[in-house]
Amino acid sequence: MLSFMTETQTVWERLVNTEKPVVLYGMGLGAEKIMRVLDRYGVKVADIFASDEFVRGHSFCGYRVMKLSEVQQKYDDFIIVVAFAFWQDDLIERVCALSLQYELVAPHVPVIGEGIVDFTYLSEHEKEIADAYSRLADEQSRRVFSAVMNYKISGKIDGILAVTTPKQEAYGLIRPTRGDAYLDLGAYDGDTIREMMEKAGGELRRVVAVEPDPKNYRKLTTFTENLAGDVTTLNVGIYDRDTTLVFANKAGRHSAVSRDGKGVEIPMRSIDSIADGQPFTLIKMDVEGEEKQALEGGREQLARFAPRLIVSAYHRNEDTFALVNQIHALNPDYQIYLRQHPYIPAWDNNIYAIREGAQ
Repeated sequence: MLSFMTETQTVWERLVNTEKPVVLYGMGLGAEKIMRVLDRYGVKVADIFASDEFVRGHSFCGYRVMKLSEVQQKYDDFIIVVAFAFWQDDLIERVCALSLQYELVAPHVPVIGEGIVDFTYLSEHEKEIADAYSRLADEQSRRVFSAVMNYKISGKIDGILAVTTPKQEAYGLIRPTRGDAYLDLGAYDGDTIREMMEKAGGELRRVVAVEPDPKNYRKLTTFTENLAGDVTTLNVGIYDRDTTLVFANKAGRHSAVSRDGKGVEIPMRSIDSIADGQPFTLIKMDVEGEEKQALEGGREQLARFAPRLIVSAYHRNEDTFALVNQIHALNPDYQIYLRQHPYIPAWDNNIYAIREGAQ
């Protein structure tokens, strides 16, 4: 068994065995996924509540959405299942306060896919998980890895909060500079370009921004048209090769390759195709579950030039360990770090890969 795994019961087993009413906090796609898993385990949701500012007498999945005060009047005690994602300080503080009053869990369900992480899953992937853990470059990365894996089993938020660090700390790892050639995959409206330029001292030598969603792309071009210097925007998706795929446009951060074949056809490019033999020094990829394909399509860049990498590691169940192992296989000289930034559930969990001396 993996030595860093300390949890002995899954969140789903905990909810099966509780005698308290199970009350969902939140609505949306995440809540629907959690309810599907609870249904498979035979767990009945007693009620659903939302933050007071979102309660307007409406319903969700056949339940009237209540205020917390209504739930408190109805039950002497209950277990809260957090069923939405958030990063705002006030919401984190609110949920932490609730966890002191009531049993509270925030079950992990993947952004992409329906599978859950249980002890069978850990057993099936034990070697891959152990390999990834051993390849991490510092103790904080190992603490984050351990906390994330234990969280995925238990749904407990205290371990995640204990290893959360601000993005400012991660920028100390990748150290953007004015001389960087920066490739932004999943550029959205240019928000990360703003951050990179700020940390680099106001500008970057070269920027290529990739965004497949047409509405997001319009926001991106509105931002970048006022930037000085060498800036290119591409209204394409990123994949392991140049091709065309059906894309589910959502006009938000979570636009992604369609899982059901519904959407519009979008041209896809690989990192190596975009680079065309020229080196990037810094690459960010937040591509809604296609990080594996994006890395595969950058084999030449990673092996030959070792650009510093920022890779989202939370979309799929396996991303925490599989992407670490993939980056190591593509270039064993990388030092690989893992950081958890403020988010419940354990989103904004990122890999930072650096090869010392790489330009």
